[in-house]
Amino acid sequence: MSRARTAAALFTVPLLTVALATAVAAPAGAVPRTPKPLTCQGQGVDARAKVRARTETVIDAPLSTVWKLQTEVERWPDWQAHVTSMERLGHGPFRPGTAFRWTTPVPPNPATPATSLDITSTVRQSERGSCIRWTGPAVGEGLHIDGVHVWTFTPVRGGVLVRTEETHTGAQVDANVPYATEVLKQGLEAWLDALETEAESRAGGHRPC
Repeated sequence: MSRARTAAALFTVPLLTVALATAVAAPAGAVPRTPKPLTCQGQGVDARAKVRARTETVIDAPLSTVWKLQTEVERWPDWQAHVTSMERLGHGPFRPGTAFRWTTPVPPNPATPATSLDITSTVRQSERGSCIRWTGPAVGEGLHIDGVHVWTFTPVRGGVLVRTEETHTGAQVDANVPYATEVLKQGLEAWLDALETEAESRAGGHRPC
């Protein structure tokens, strides 16, 4: 089932929906399971961050296709509708130190007006075909977010298991953690959906052995 979201939907989730979701109590005696944080070469997301989201999917395509799509950042606008511009800062292979500047629109929401986020991401850790970790600020009118993003890629029966986890910190997101968390979660799901759609399209339905 497709989990695609428009950019507008990512930033207009009704606060009432989020409030109701967070108000549901766990069954008596239940112990919430907290998955082990994703890491790349031993480094993970910001453990102090209040806003954190994680999701995953299995993509029916070769690992090489998935990895190429994710790391050829200059081509993101070709398959991600919410990436409106992209500039690779420097040349050479995708590796620690690689930096890129990109933008994405942000419709108005309860905390900030409509704006465009300018994001500068720097790869901190990377292991080819296995994991990526990048960090960087996202800045827009009335909005500043510091993000840490980890990706892992694991060959499994049926394709590639792609997991992603991200944290955000900043005065605006910390002011409404449930809302910001839901926005982040839906953003990650939309990204994975776009990656899955493009990778499977390029692979032509190829299922790795």
